[in-house]
Amino acid sequence: MVTGHETSLTQDAAAATVGRRAAARLRLAIPARFVSVTATQGCILLDISRSGARIALESPAPTRKSGYIEIGRLELFGMVVRSERLGDGGINAVAFDDPISEAEVLAIRRFAEAFEQRERQTLRDQVRRWVSGEP
Repeated sequence: MVTGHETSLTQDAAAATVGRRAAARLRLAIPARFVSVTATQGCILLDISRSGARIALESPAPTRKSGYIEIGRLELFGMVVRSERLGDGGINAVAFDDPISEAEVLAIRRFAEAFEQRERQTLRDQVRRWVSGEP
């Protein structure tokens, strides 16, 4: 049996979560692709959570556009819930159709870490070749 006091606490807890993210976000800056029925474009995955992601695009998709974000071998289906135009590009917030697992979030984190390591190594190799006069 639920008392009036318990009902009030439940309603207060629900009200406190309005406007809050459904899940914690992992901040990133890695290349990905956004694929919709009308276009496929490269993007930068800015952050991701179990319930959605933010991506930077040259041509942001309109609100309510469905598609998927492709990161490595993962395809994360969802809908654009916010579209913001900024200078030469913009940012889209995408809500996933189904929440992704924590294991998938961790896999994306590992992918991002490996990407950053590859980028640093590539830069070192380029500098080494430049210093030694190699083409």
